[in-house]
Amino acid sequence: MTQTYDQFTDLLQARYSCRAFLSDPLPEETITQIVSAARHVPSWCNAQPWQVTVTRGAGTDAFRAALLEAASANTPVEPDLPWPTGYSGAYAERRRTCGFQLYDAVGIAKSDRDARKAQMLRNYALFDAPHVAIVTAPSELGPYGAMDCGGFVTAFTLAATALGVASIPQAAIAAYAPLVREVLDLPEDRLVLCAISFGYADAKHPANGFRTERAAPSEIIDWKD
Repeated sequence: MTQTYDQFTDLLQARYSCRAFLSDPLPEETITQIVSAARHVPSWCNAQPWQVTVTRGAGTDAFRAALLEAASANTPVEPDLPWPTGYSGAYAERRRTCGFQLYDAVGIAKSDRDARKAQMLRNYALFDAPHVAIVTAPSELGPYGAMDCGGFVTAFTLAATALGVASIPQAAIAAYAPLVREVLDLPEDRLVLCAISFGYADAKHPANGFRTERAAPSEIIDWKD
């Protein structure tokens, strides 16, 4: 039992948000294995609301180009779900720390706005990943369908890590939900929740050279006796 727990925590700690990928595509069998594992997560009433649209080859290139064009032109965002109303306290500090760690890793000064914007646009280039999975849920299920899909996203990234595949969940892509539906021909009645860019990591790229700290259990558990 302890060995199984240790293997699981090792996998959790090995996973990270990859921000630079090699262009090499994954075998279809590997992608199927990842989804096959992730589909076993629990969901409300066993609804299993998640659906993934996976791009490859020319499909990835066309999607990447459309996103970059929209983001570069400062097209107004239209997410299906509202963005957070704010980040305060520890949440704001963690967000800032992660951003500064990324800028430091790639050599961007905090005052260099042009370089920071260019790095932000890397989101819409999918960090050069050969594949992206768009995660959607039926709009009629609302927040509960979205919550179920959060479990699927976690399992997807862990299964990918177990197979030597790097990944990064991206809320930024959902900012252009209507465009995502148009380019990928998705139904209007499905919410675009997020994207997961994935592939083999460019291990030599400085953007992959940092890891974020996690809150200690004592900061998370609120005991009630």
